[in-house]
Amino acid sequence: MNRKLRYGMIGGGQGAFIGAVHRIAAHMDGKARLVAGAFSSDPARSKASAAELFVKPERAYGSYAEMVKAEAKMPADKRLDFVVIVTPNHQHFPPAKLFLEAGFNVVLDKPATFNLAEAKQLRAIVKKSKKVFVLTHNYTGNVMVKQARELVRNGTVGEIRKVVVEYPQGWLSTFLEGENQKQAAWRTDPKRSGAAGCMGDIGTHAENLARYITGLEIDSLCADLTTFVKGRKLDDDGNVLLRFKGGAKGVLHSSQICIGDENMLNIRVYGTKAGLEWRQEFPNELVVKYADKPREIWRRGNGYISEHGKKFTRIPFGHPEGYLEAFANIYLEAFRAIEAELKGKPLPKDLDYPGIEDGVYGMAFIETVVKSSKLGAKWVKFPKA
Repeated sequence: MNRKLRYGMIGGGQGAFIGAVHRIAAHMDGKARLVAGAFSSDPARSKASAAELFVKPERAYGSYAEMVKAEAKMPADKRLDFVVIVTPNHQHFPPAKLFLEAGFNVVLDKPATFNLAEAKQLRAIVKKSKKVFVLTHNYTGNVMVKQARELVRNGTVGEIRKVVVEYPQGWLSTFLEGENQKQAAWRTDPKRSGAAGCMGDIGTHAENLARYITGLEIDSLCADLTTFVKGRKLDDDGNVLLRFKGGAKGVLHSSQICIGDENMLNIRVYGTKAGLEWRQEFPNELVVKYADKPREIWRRGNGYISEHGKKFTRIPFGHPEGYLEAFANIYLEAFRAIEAELKGKPLPKDLDYPGIEDGVYGMAFIETVVKSSKLGAKWVKFPKA
């Protein structure tokens, strides 16, 4: 492309966390610019947010419905190339549906939708539209996560026997939603978050990370969800036993009441030849463990990293890359796909970003976990997503 991609944003205005993260990630490589948006369900706040983001008043909208009608009429040299949706979960499906059907590419924050039925409907819409759809499970953008997947694929780990993936946080250890804290309020509200709280918010990241690295699909699971904080309407802690197709076993722990833990997503994979360990709070390192020799610490940026990993390495070793760079790597791949779509070319076969299938699988995971827990922590067969 001989120009920057033009995008609009739905949600992500004043007081939002994830909207700013998406904008930083989308702008990091200088390939896109924000030109339009419906930044809040409150029209006045949307327009105020637009002004702060230097979006022209005529492309600052009071609603996404207003936005899609106006943007669809724009001439080719001004029309949006894609939209970014960063609303609470219950407002994922409606704008995604409208924009896809209007011919726009879509980048959507996770989880995909409010429930599994919506996710399946959205999958059908994506396929019919033939537009690019990207779901921002951002942790898969980390270089050493990609390296871990390479070591699984090339046989270094051997046949996988066990997967342990954890995502503990402590920020919801008190009734924070009762203090009008915006992020806590919608994440703990079943009308906006969906059937699960903690498990839908961060448990889906743990599930997606495990599947991305190992390639394993869940056969059945046994889940125990708990709401520890009095007055809370959704789970704030969850423990899941996993049986994978092929015989491997797993443990998934997700919690937002672990006082003292900040954002401690981590995964351990154990095979017949070696084990792997990666921690999000130390994203530049991957530990490789063996039975008959000392463990190795692989670090991002070095020559021994796979060619695929090098592709997503931005700066030399010794300079840390983390959360924002990983997020930007998802956008870099999205841009490759969008540029091909705009030129009418087939999408590159080596694209590496989460898509609608990941979204449907994640929603199936949430619903199966909730079902198992409601049955008293009984084993439940994972549905065909």
